[in-house]
Amino acid sequence: MSLKKFKPTTPGQRHKIISDYKDITQRAPEKSLVKGRSKSGGRNNDGRMTMRYIGGGHKQKYREIDFKREKHGVPATVKAIQYDPNRTARIALLYYADGEKRYIVAPEGLKVDDTVVSGTGAAPNVGNALFLSDIPLGTVIHNIELKPGKGGSIARGAGTYAQLNARDGRYAIVKMPSGETRMILTTCLATIGSVSNSEHSLTVSGKAGRSRWLGRRPRVRGVVMNPVDHPMGGGEGRNSGGHPRSRNGIPAKGYKTRSKKKYSDKFIIEKRKNK
Repeated sequence: MSLKKFKPTTPGQRHKIISDYKDITQRAPEKSLVKGRSKSGGRNNDGRMTMRYIGGGHKQKYREIDFKREKHGVPATVKAIQYDPNRTARIALLYYADGEKRYIVAPEGLKVDDTVVSGTGAAPNVGNALFLSDIPLGTVIHNIELKPGKGGSIARGAGTYAQLNARDGRYAIVKMPSGETRMILTTCLATIGSVSNSEHSLTVSGKAGRSRWLGRRPRVRGVVMNPVDHPMGGGEGRNSGGHPRSRNGIPAKGYKTRSKKKYSDKFIIEKRKNK
């Protein structure tokens, strides 16, 4: 993937940086793996707004992604690399030897006509899904399960990856994308490689309208609201603020909201780095 810059022919083009989409090999999605996706506009079943700054956006169809990779021992051929409007990463269309078709999150370096396979005995090649007990130490991985059979839930966004550092009995020690080091059962699956579209974080929208296309409405700062609307609102002129906090009064910028008795604390060896 590479990025594309534009000449400043309009204010919206001046700073715009987007993907050139040259890694996309097929535009139309596979019909059997697509279903409709409705939008809520941030409203609940009573029609009341429960999430602010959501609404509008282009109509999208949901591509069903195989995060479980449970077809063990059945080789699949990569038929196409496609764009997915529901995620930052690219997706790969697989044709399995038994005739089934599935989408997976495409790793960096996966190409059309490559062969991928999952399960015990698979080689540690890009796109293959292996149990953590079978992956060589030091390997870069993504789409990692936290519970066996549940499906991958870690490192699925564009450019993200984790690293398998060690094994200790029933557990593998994995360094997460956040910098946290934690233990995961070796019976969990993970996919070899890092997630595609690694330069996604370098893109620049260029104009507010591109956010509206994605279904994001303008976000209003708390300090410009009235006291009735936000704890940081009010004040004469620009004299406002106070301690940074959310609309519900929960402190921000350094205040830890994680429970001190969370069950998963025993699996965490080193906490994530604070920015």
